[in-house]
Amino acid sequence: MNNKLTISEIFYSIQGESSYAGFPCVFIRLSGCNLRCSYCDADYTWQDGDKKSIDTVLDIIDNYPCELVEVTGGEPLFQKSCIELLSQLIRRNKTVLLESNGSFSIEDVPSEAVAILDVKCPDSGSKNSFHPDNVGIIKERITRIPNSCELKFVLSTRQDYVYAVDFIKRNNFFNMLPILFSPVQKGLTADTLAHWIMEDGLNVRLQLQLHTILWPNISRGV
Repeated sequence: MNNKLTISEIFYSIQGESSYAGFPCVFIRLSGCNLRCSYCDADYTWQDGDKKSIDTVLDIIDNYPCELVEVTGGEPLFQKSCIELLSQLIRRNKTVLLESNGSFSIEDVPSEAVAILDVKCPDSGSKNSFHPDNVGIIKERITRIPNSCELKFVLSTRQDYVYAVDFIKRNNFFNMLPILFSPVQKGLTADTLAHWIMEDGLNVRLQLQLHTILWPNISRGV
């Protein structure tokens, strides 16, 4: 296999986000991103990483005592070989998560992978970047395989919250799949977001970045 990927980092940690939060997980962080969100906590991935073959990446993954693997970025789908990496991980019987900014179609993402898609809200600076085909693709995927997709909203302000709720209602996503609301650490307090969620009786998960609580002084490799 000669396909290569530009890798920012590969590390073993505790899954800090999504419905898999709390589980040990191996992370494959790919370099490159097509967006420049205001709150990005992985802007180091915008720079070049190290070229590695998929075979090399798989050999590294096999050294960790863990079956849960997340492919993230940057934006992992920015690199075409990401789809092949996901397929190879699945063939090795890994539980595979893909964390994407939602701006690329997930049509070719293997159905066995859990696609965690970020819907960008106004204060991110990347509003309306969600790929229009993904709404239908998500609904088709979760009809075949429940919980094969999750939606994440990173919220900085009340405006973001209102935008997120409208997006979910407009696309009839409530009660269809896991929905995650995460506050930007320096923009919106978790207790304020919790109050809004409870006040509106939303069936969403308030998500705090567990890895930032466990390792508050470390920004990479966690």
